[in-house]
Amino acid sequence: MRAVRALSDRFWRWYRRHYVATLVVTTALFLLQLFHLYWLFTDVVLTRLTGHSSFAFPAGGLLLYVLIDYLEIPTHLSGMVLYGYEFRRGIRLKSLVFFVLLQLHWVHLLWITDDVVVNTFTEHTLLTWTGLAAWVAIGIDYIEVPIIVDRLRQVYLERETIWRRLRRSLAGGRPTPTPIPG
Repeated sequence: MRAVRALSDRFWRWYRRHYVATLVVTTALFLLQLFHLYWLFTDVVLTRLTGHSSFAFPAGGLLLYVLIDYLEIPTHLSGMVLYGYEFRRGIRLKSLVFFVLLQLHWVHLLWITDDVVVNTFTEHTLLTWTGLAAWVAIGIDYIEVPIIVDRLRQVYLERETIWRRLRRSLAGGRPTPTPIPG
């Protein structure tokens, strides 16, 4: 048990040193999900409701759009670790709510995928069981928005550290990790 504790402590020390970089990368990946939500609304939901897609990007980029969607998985894993790190410093209700919302999003990722949503909306009527599940999946997908806003807020709060490290790095110096205020 001591070995596990030592390994855990070592990981969290490493994580503390790289917290800001992890925060920025995770937030950037979450921001890519806004494109996915845009696609979902303009190409899937609007097509279902109006019969017309308002998606402004070419259909030939579908592989790229799918890859962006699959970035949800590492983004969510990293987001879970970010919230876990914050919980080690103290559990705040807001962070706990966002963590629970992130866990709820796994329902969509593992149970009602976008493929199910698209197939349901193109083959069935609006209010069948699978249609309701598809609407639930879409609602769950948009749960990411408050999480994205929260991560952006955290990046904003860390802006001084981010700029200091960027300036130091661009000046050719080795950036030194700064402790995260507790």
